[in-house]
Amino acid sequence: MNAATSSLLLLVLLAGLCGGCRTTPAKPMNPVVYFEIPVRDMPRAMRFYTAVFGYPLEREVIDGYEMARFPRHDDAPGASGALAKGDVYQPSTSGPIVYFGVADIDEIFRRAEANGGRKLYPKTAVGGQFVAEISDSEGNRIGLSADR
Repeated sequence: MNAATSSLLLLVLLAGLCGGCRTTPAKPMNPVVYFEIPVRDMPRAMRFYTAVFGYPLEREVIDGYEMARFPRHDDAPGASGALAKGDVYQPSTSGPIVYFGVADIDEIFRRAEANGGRKLYPKTAVGGQFVAEISDSEGNRIGLSADR
């Protein structure tokens, strides 16, 4: 598969993920439809996200980049995405922050620290929920959101 075909395949995949994304949607929707979390070591990152969050990840190569996709449920709210490894993907604590919905932030702190991550921002009440931040095994800042 050549680069042009790979790029077209990626665009088709992303268009399918966002239902043909429009600047002004016909019906209200959340603006984020897909995310990618940069990684340096794909097996290590996959172990971290599986151990900390319990997500099964599906590995594949898209346009020459190594990816591990999080589950996606078409009828469920929220976005899905992938871990991504390649020259254009650089882990960071200073870029955008992806927030994962979790049942128990304190448990996620324990799992993260046991798997190479660390607590960056303590569990804090904001409105009717709690938020916090961890560093993943790759050095990314990851947000957490929970009802308790």
